[in-house]
Amino acid sequence: MTPWLTVVGIGEDGYTGLGKAARHALLKADQVFGSERQLALLPPCIRATHQLWPKPFSLAPVLEQRGTPVCVLASGDPMFFGVGASLARELPSEELHILPAPSSCSLAAARLGWPLQTTPLVSLVGRPLAALQAQIHPGVRLLVLSNDGESPAAIAELLRERGFGPSRLSVFEHLGGARERRIDGLADGWSLQRAADLNLVAVDCIASHDARCLPLTPGLPDDAYRHDGQLTKRDVRAITLARLAPLPGELLWDVGAGCGSIGIEWLRAHPSCRAIAIEADEGRQAHIAHNRDALGVPNLQLVAGRAPEALDGLTAPDAIFIGGGVTVPGMLQACWQALKPGGRLVANAVTLQSEAALIAFRGEHGGELTRIDVAQAKPLGGFDTWRAALPITLLQVTKPS
Repeated sequence: MTPWLTVVGIGEDGYTGLGKAARHALLKADQVFGSERQLALLPPCIRATHQLWPKPFSLAPVLEQRGTPVCVLASGDPMFFGVGASLARELPSEELHILPAPSSCSLAAARLGWPLQTTPLVSLVGRPLAALQAQIHPGVRLLVLSNDGESPAAIAELLRERGFGPSRLSVFEHLGGARERRIDGLADGWSLQRAADLNLVAVDCIASHDARCLPLTPGLPDDAYRHDGQLTKRDVRAITLARLAPLPGELLWDVGAGCGSIGIEWLRAHPSCRAIAIEADEGRQAHIAHNRDALGVPNLQLVAGRAPEALDGLTAPDAIFIGGGVTVPGMLQACWQALKPGGRLVANAVTLQSEAALIAFRGEHGGELTRIDVAQAKPLGGFDTWRAALPITLLQVTKPS
């Protein structure tokens, strides 16, 4: 099949920076879609009808032209957080011809001398600033695609709040064009309130002595969470996540989520992981909303409702965690029925009644029971002794494929 749609990556240097194939595609096209800024970069020799993207954004106007010569303009590399990736989800590759230009991240890395393969890339375009929280670690270098001109100042403020005020920032405006500009400074002394809307921020993360540094492994400190006592404690949480065994792209249901700790740490395992937290209590819903932003996973979906009724209509999960409510009539059965074949169900019990429910469920569906006893050394007069937490019974069962 001959491609009818050509996606042209265009940089700040405009038409003069395009290769022969991109120019030829634009000259042949009946219509060219793009933003106002991108279309303004084209010279008069491009006779195609110029089409602005609709608001709200939609690919429908392009897809309606299927079979006629059409070009779409994208900033830099169309497959890097660009419209090319969106179109590729809608069309077979045989219908697409994608001509990339250097991305803004490639240009910034070249200016800085940073190797791209070891530099995390974060996009804040249409995404909350909280998405940056999980990426801030001592010694890490980040390239951040800004949402607008206020993003650099917001990034500097976030770094200061986390105790990373000594971090070095470089803001690149209009990379690759005649108006390219670089502004350097420290987060502690950042004074630029607004940059050009088209900018990228490079961050060299440097921690101060009081920085809040969170590990990548499961089992974050309990005080990392805002909660009302309904919290799966650190050591049990680490064991539970190990049994849930998150894989890239998988979806978790955190049923009776409490403060959302299991769903949050599932999402921190890999950027493509997905999670839904189901919680009926309004106060705990507020804790979940706070914790997901503070710990860098704003994509945690919160469902306000009581399980199992609130589970109806949700996307089938790859794994389910039940932290409370295993004795609720129909809870275990509803979760088991919704779970994908080959999926994992992990449930924790504290009371004898909930433990009995897990034992009965195991008798029907199999699985592995584990008893978790955790004790911590605590003062007793002038000495120390072991203070044991309530023992946890953990059920892990995999649904047959």
